[in-house]
Amino acid sequence: MKALVTGGAGFIGSHLVDLLVDRGAEVLVLDDLSTGSLDNLAGARRRGKVAVHVTDVRAPELATLAQRFEPDVMYHLAAQSKVSRSMEDPAGDADVNVLGTINVAEACRAAGARKLVAASSAAVYGNPKKLPVAERTAQHPESPYGVSKMVMEDYLRLYRSLHGLSYVLISPANVYGPRQDPGLEGGVVAIFARAMLEGRRPTIFGDGSATRDFVYVEDLVDAFVRAGDAGDGVRLNVGSGTETTVLELYEALASITGYPTRPEFAAPRRGDIARSVLAIDKARQVLGWEPWTSLEQGLAETVRWYR
Repeated sequence: MKALVTGGAGFIGSHLVDLLVDRGAEVLVLDDLSTGSLDNLAGARRRGKVAVHVTDVRAPELATLAQRFEPDVMYHLAAQSKVSRSMEDPAGDADVNVLGTINVAEACRAAGARKLVAASSAAVYGNPKKLPVAERTAQHPESPYGVSKMVMEDYLRLYRSLHGLSYVLISPANVYGPRQDPGLEGGVVAIFARAMLEGRRPTIFGDGSATRDFVYVEDLVDAFVRAGDAGDGVRLNVGSGTETTVLELYEALASITGYPTRPEFAAPRRGDIARSVLAIDKARQVLGWEPWTSLEQGLAETVRWYR
């Protein structure tokens, strides 16, 4: 199989490339390296056939590159993923996430790929009243980032209707694991782990009662690969299905790292939601997927990598 991965040098994208290579695929990575790194792809490039082209997801050359490579499946993970940046620059967020997705969809059509698998976000649901959040939940995003992901889905649905584009959207919970950049938003596990290992006191925004659904990155990319062969015209939640408070996460990491100090607390940030946990029954049904990594196992592996 031939697979094209946008954002393939990033945290999630590089793990996806690893899995694709391990399953015998030839991979073309398109990444502007604004947040990704070629170091993330070193192992995959040693083990398999991986080419990298440094380009922006909005670049006109995307269609030409895809046509030359002739992928069977395109995986679209390139995005502006910071909620805070989207609040400061909503036009820039939409430029990357909406216009970039349209460019990818056009490239998919031009190349004749049989499937587009794209990354959505739990941010499309906003702050729902009923948990866990199922795919049928009304979308009321509370940040420009969430809006851009919602609009992205509207465009893919339209492309399916107008052009027969087969797609699956993967809506991840809070992803964590090796290679996550502590400087990127949403990476609370990376932020806490790095600070604790360096003897710095981490900060919790709010009182620590906010909840998140933490999914290990290797579990997530397994869902992406499965979506290359199953499902069409659907958005699938991928998470652990378990609600964990930020304070519980802090305490679990403190236990693993041996960090003895209580956290600092600061005011909640704009755009943050109070509670989040995803219903994952649909992913089980459509993909035959299950999360197999417990939070304790995943955190221990992540800390080992940061050490």
